[in-house]
Amino acid sequence: MAIFALGDLHLSYSQCKPMDIFGPEWENHTEKIKENWNRMVGDEDLVIVPGDISWAMHISEALPDLRWLAALKGTKLLIRGNHDFWWSSIGKVRAHLPSTVYALQNDHFTWNGWAICGTRGWLCPGEEGFDNEEDQKIYRREVQRLQLSLESARRHSLSTIIAALHFPPFNRRGQPNAFTEILEYYGVKICVYGHIHDRGRELVFQGERNGVRYRFIAADGVNFSPLLLL
Repeated sequence: MAIFALGDLHLSYSQCKPMDIFGPEWENHTEKIKENWNRMVGDEDLVIVPGDISWAMHISEALPDLRWLAALKGTKLLIRGNHDFWWSSIGKVRAHLPSTVYALQNDHFTWNGWAICGTRGWLCPGEEGFDNEEDQKIYRREVQRLQLSLESARRHSLSTIIAALHFPPFNRRGQPNAFTEILEYYGVKICVYGHIHDRGRELVFQGERNGVRYRFIAADGVNFSPLLLL
C-alpha cells in the first residue's frame, strides 16, 4: 500500500487547452502520465494529487477529466490548486467524484495508519510580487486551513502525517514562515507541493529541514511520473 504524489496534471478533456505552449516537454503529457502512472502504481496504492487538476471552469466540465483520473490505478486524493476553478463547495465536489477519487479540504484522509493533510496554500512573504495587503490576507487564510486539516488528524490521534499543498510552503529563497512553523509544530514527516513550472522550480527548496522532508512534485518537474513517498 505505497503512497505516491503527482501534482499539476492540467487535464483538459472538455477544454481546448494544449499544454505544449508551455514547453515541448508538455507535448502529449496526459499519455505520458497515464503510461508512467499505470506502470508504477498498483490498485492498492494511493496517489496524492495536490492541485491544478483540470482546466475546467465548472464541475460539469471537469467530469471527463475526473473520469480519466478515476480510470488510472490506485486511489486518488485531490487537493485544490489555483487553477481549479471547477472546485466550488467541497460537498458539491465530493458528490460528483467517481469511485477511487477523494477530495481533501479542512480535514484529513487516513491511509494505512498515515494521515494526509493539506490545503491549496499561497504565495509566501518574501516572494517576488507578494502584495502585503491582498496576498497577505489569502496567505493567512491558507495557513489557518492547513492548521484545521492538521488538527483534524490530531483529534483522531494520528501522528504520522504527510502534508500536501499546491503552492510551495515557502518563497523561492526557502525562508521559514507560518506554513513551515505549523508543519514542524505538528510533526509532519513529509510535505509535497508543486505549482511552479518556470526555471524557478530549480530554486525551490527540497530536502529535510527541522524534521520535515520536502518534495517538489509538479508533473513537469518529475518527468510526468508519480513520485514514491512511502
